[in-house]
Amino acid sequence: MFRRIRNRFLRYFAIFIYFVIIFFCCIELNFLWLSGYSPDMQDIKNPVMSVGSEVYTADGKLIGQYYKENRSPVELKNISPNLINALVATEDVRFYKHNGVDFYSFFTSMLSTAKGERRGGSTITQQLAKNLFETRKRKSQGFIKHIPVIRTIVYKCKEWLTAFKIEHVYNKEQILTLYLNTVPFGNNSFGIKTASLKYFNKTPDKVTPAEAALLIGMLKATSSYNPIKNPDRALERRNTVLGQMQKYGYLTKAGYDTSFKSPIKLNLSYVEEDSHGDSYLRRAVEKWLDKWCKENGYNLYEDGLKIYTTIDSRLQRYAEEAVAEKMKMLQKRFNNLWGNKNPWRDSKGVEIKDFILKNEQRLPIFSLLEKKYKGDTVQIQQYFKQKKRMTVFTWNGEKDTTFSTIDSIKYYAKILNTGMMTLEPSTGKIKVWIGGIDHRFFNYDHVNQARRQAGSTFKPFAYLTALDNGFTPCDKFTDKPVTIKYKDNGKDEVWQPNNADFNFSYREMSLRWAMGKSVNSITAQLTEKVGWDKIVQYAHKCGIESPLKSVPSVSLGSNDVSVFEMVRAYSTFLNKGQKLDPILVTRIEDQDGSVLKEFTLKQEQVISPETAWLMLYMFRGGMEEPGGTSQALWEYPGLWKKDNQIGGKTGTSSDYVDGWYMGITKDLVTGIWVGADDRSVHFTTSETGEGSHTALPIFGRFMEKVYADPKSGYTYGSFPKPWVKITKEYNCPSPRIVTDTATVDSTSNPIDTTHVLPTPATPTTTPENPEGTPPGQ
Repeated sequence: MFRRIRNRFLRYFAIFIYFVIIFFCCIELNFLWLSGYSPDMQDIKNPVMSVGSEVYTADGKLIGQYYKENRSPVELKNISPNLINALVATEDVRFYKHNGVDFYSFFTSMLSTAKGERRGGSTITQQLAKNLFETRKRKSQGFIKHIPVIRTIVYKCKEWLTAFKIEHVYNKEQILTLYLNTVPFGNNSFGIKTASLKYFNKTPDKVTPAEAALLIGMLKATSSYNPIKNPDRALERRNTVLGQMQKYGYLTKAGYDTSFKSPIKLNLSYVEEDSHGDSYLRRAVEKWLDKWCKENGYNLYEDGLKIYTTIDSRLQRYAEEAVAEKMKMLQKRFNNLWGNKNPWRDSKGVEIKDFILKNEQRLPIFSLLEKKYKGDTVQIQQYFKQKKRMTVFTWNGEKDTTFSTIDSIKYYAKILNTGMMTLEPSTGKIKVWIGGIDHRFFNYDHVNQARRQAGSTFKPFAYLTALDNGFTPCDKFTDKPVTIKYKDNGKDEVWQPNNADFNFSYREMSLRWAMGKSVNSITAQLTEKVGWDKIVQYAHKCGIESPLKSVPSVSLGSNDVSVFEMVRAYSTFLNKGQKLDPILVTRIEDQDGSVLKEFTLKQEQVISPETAWLMLYMFRGGMEEPGGTSQALWEYPGLWKKDNQIGGKTGTSSDYVDGWYMGITKDLVTGIWVGADDRSVHFTTSETGEGSHTALPIFGRFMEKVYADPKSGYTYGSFPKPWVKITKEYNCPSPRIVTDTATVDSTSNPIDTTHVLPTPATPTTTPENPEGTPPGQ
């Protein structure tokens, strides 16, 4: 074919052109998978940028983002001409004259490189091809990636082809917009909007020529010319860009002189919303949406979704404030209790000698050190004893200190933590989520990840089982020692529970009084009557999903459960007996605002409305019955206006390891757990460590703040009236007990040392508790 061309030079040139065409066709078609993927016209018309998803509260406040590349796209009309001019003058002065590839600049750059002056020849369009379509990333690589020189030539040719396609589809203004929205600016900032906010705390339409020059100057090397890390080099590069702007007529001499003389003025006060507030919440949302994302092919970190949660920003803030206030006090109490003594103790109160060693062995680095030092424990311990600079959590803010690994283990083991969740049962919406005291130092979420012994907050499931199987709130049992024989895995066992104060009153008490006062002996008797297997069934029926060991002590909270489960289960009572699936996200939108998914409440009737209402009446007993364990709430006068009613249940596990409070108002259910992450670290007395003294105060302070804000949407009020006709007897006021202070022997028969006085049918709402608040469980 080529022999017909008689001129030898023309023939060789034709052959060269022919093979160039074949070469480009092979690249475009990925012949034999040699060159790798190339974007086609459909990809060019519908480019996909990695845009982070945003998380909002129910009232529209941005509380977090998920992103691999921190990017927030912006339109050209919202980009200052200073940025456009700086970009064109520095990166591609012939931008408006070429069709994607500037061969003149390419060949001149090759000559400059040959002379030892490296100068880039890529156009803005070529750089866009590389940034937007990742023409040099793994997806775009074929077999020739293993051949160094050929690999570079193919990459460059692929960028040329992509650049031509881009210029065919988009005009110059659109190309500039795409470029500025995709280019990286360092410090995990992608796109001009994110960069201008991060470095100057202003939007891209407001940057000055000097600021524009600084940002565009960073594109050559985002690390080397980073104004935070390398201010001198950044200043030098900025002035070079200003010179280019003046050279090509984008900046007057006066403007150049003014900008050149001005120092770099960064404004780093902009706080990224992803670091605002509660990272536990962001993790919880991610986990909650994991199944939906997988089923529908979405990626939170790349698809730019807008996620609207059920969280109420006011209530969340009040909860965070209450937690900070009360946990700081609790930590001080804990530190004063233990002083310089180590708090990690076994059930007999003896210090656990290998506590530090076991914690060392849990560290990821321990196995590496064993291999490195071949099991030499002396060298391993020397490593753990080495001091190093670190930042630690304190209730007075982060503190820079010098700690060894052992020091760090000891320090953090003594820190108390918490988990708190508030739910609105009528809608199923989660209003508050606090997974811990500080996500930066404690990643473990104490709402839905941690599971701890529920203590007496689990007792209501025993009373629920009884009320739903023939018993009434007025049925009476005697507070006396109980012995229950049972089999556990075929082995004969005996259970003899004590009351919290290790005393028995031998007094006859209604079920409402027994639950309100949290009497272990009567709860145990009730458990024997209704059966522990049935109590487990009812707990699961209400929403407890953790495995529950069916033993008599189940009713006293011997099993581990989460705050999330307990709040969900308690919500069944306020929701007329309907178990619900709590909602954390209401809807998801795409980048264009189109609704992709709306989540609605799912509920199931699991107990009768009558039983549910009777349980609410029982919960009020914690405030209204003599010795009720919720009566510490009288210390919060902001709770008791306009005849407000609150029900609840305290809980404390053995040795005061876990403190709980479950609070119920006419609108909300709140669950709170307090304790140390290691169960061997705990308070030692009922006065310091019971749920009524650890978790309950957080609830009291939280609800005071909620009620004090008329804009919160939650007001004082009575519990709901019966939804259906109540067929069981329930109005049986307990006697008011007055202790005989003349009695000398406090261990004698308690019946002989008290006077039983009549009590009005309607419980009083005054902070009266003549017997004193007993140890709450």
